[in-house]
Amino acid sequence: MQNHQRRSFLYGLGASLGAVALTERVAASEAAEQLSASAGPLAPKKPMLPAKAKNVIMLFMEGGPGHMDTFDPKPELTRLHKTESKLSGGLEKGFKFFVGSPFQFQHAGDNGIEMCDQWRHLSDPYVANELCNYRGCQAESLNHPEALFHMNTGSRLGGDPSVGSWATYGLGTENQNLPGYVVMTELALPQGGSTNWSNGFLPPYHQGTRLRPTGSPILDLAPQSFKDAIHQRRTLDELAALNAAHLESLGVEDQKLQARMESYELAFRMQSEVPGVMDLSQETDATIDMYGLNQSETKTFGRQCLMARRLVESGVRFVQIFSGGWDSHDYLERGHSSRIKSVDQPIAALIRDLKQRGMLEDTLVIWTGEFGRTPDNNKRGGVYSIGRGHNNQAMTMLMAGGGVRPGVVGATDELGSKAVECVHPIRDLHVTLLHLLGLDDNKLTYFHGGRYKQLSQFGGEVITELIA
Repeated sequence: MQNHQRRSFLYGLGASLGAVALTERVAASEAAEQLSASAGPLAPKKPMLPAKAKNVIMLFMEGGPGHMDTFDPKPELTRLHKTESKLSGGLEKGFKFFVGSPFQFQHAGDNGIEMCDQWRHLSDPYVANELCNYRGCQAESLNHPEALFHMNTGSRLGGDPSVGSWATYGLGTENQNLPGYVVMTELALPQGGSTNWSNGFLPPYHQGTRLRPTGSPILDLAPQSFKDAIHQRRTLDELAALNAAHLESLGVEDQKLQARMESYELAFRMQSEVPGVMDLSQETDATIDMYGLNQSETKTFGRQCLMARRLVESGVRFVQIFSGGWDSHDYLERGHSSRIKSVDQPIAALIRDLKQRGMLEDTLVIWTGEFGRTPDNNKRGGVYSIGRGHNNQAMTMLMAGGGVRPGVVGATDELGSKAVECVHPIRDLHVTLLHLLGLDDNKLTYFHGGRYKQLSQFGGEVITELIA
């Protein structure tokens, strides 16, 4: 009714060229709005702010990498290696047994980045010059599931929407034939499982879609042999008519039913789109070799990094890859060197590939864990085992592309116990991530449980030092 009155008013202004041009412009705008609405719940939306990034690839190192063993060298800790220090007061009693890093460190690139000598590919200046190493973030929980939930959803309790879900809620996605939010796991599922990429209280369309690491990435992706596309289309049309009649009979909005109906349509579209995106035979031998797909240590993570580039290139908004095995309480040197070897070449290849294709400017790549590690081994098991405990007061993370400033931001103390410069909680990191995508955390809200909720829970600030 309101649209009809608006059109009538505009037509009544007269037949001047200005009026005709205005009405045509309004009609075109309304047509665009209708087209966007018909594209479905994940139709692209305009950002709230000038955006520096369009897509995100998050590389999650589950378990908590040791910052002093990867990108935050501590010479003083090395000096104190295998020495004890008596704990003073409080609930802690006994001694600390300091553990220096088993690795040597090197300068990489021209922006002050330092990394341990196990990073043989990421240290290439062509790649390292794009990196931002943030050392000032602090977590809240020392417990893996809670810390994972916090970094991935903004809540330690789980059940809230994940970062990727908020991104698709705010921006939609560019390819309606693919999920807007895709998740891959290198080894096993992370602790907490799919809760880490849940849509929470957001509409179900925003749930992350996990691709299987082996075999068909999605079960039943190929249609049954006795069904052709026309047969499937007729089946879906009949099912849609039945569901629509059921939805109308309910008399209320049923998001779960609506999402189920939309998932059938998306699955149908994916059958034609996904095989092409997943077909790595389209890549050159040089690209396959660059990602390490011909080596047993890097094959799985390399394939997933290459898939991440192809998915983003095809219009997927948010891609997340979980790499487990970083929880080195014991056998630190063996554990971290093995884990670094499995991800080093693929990550370097991903950044190099995005940069060469002109995609790094608007693709934000993030490397992080759920927390950092302690400078001592907590005397785990009552013996001097070379490893580290959990540390929520200090951690390290890398970012590249998507509007971040290359170089080192923030610092931890001389032993790596605590962040001391440019210190921010995880909620500020989330606010900054949304800001780079052109989203305002205070405006990106959803009414649930009697109040408007947001990713940061109760607000935060942009970490301006990270932004170019």
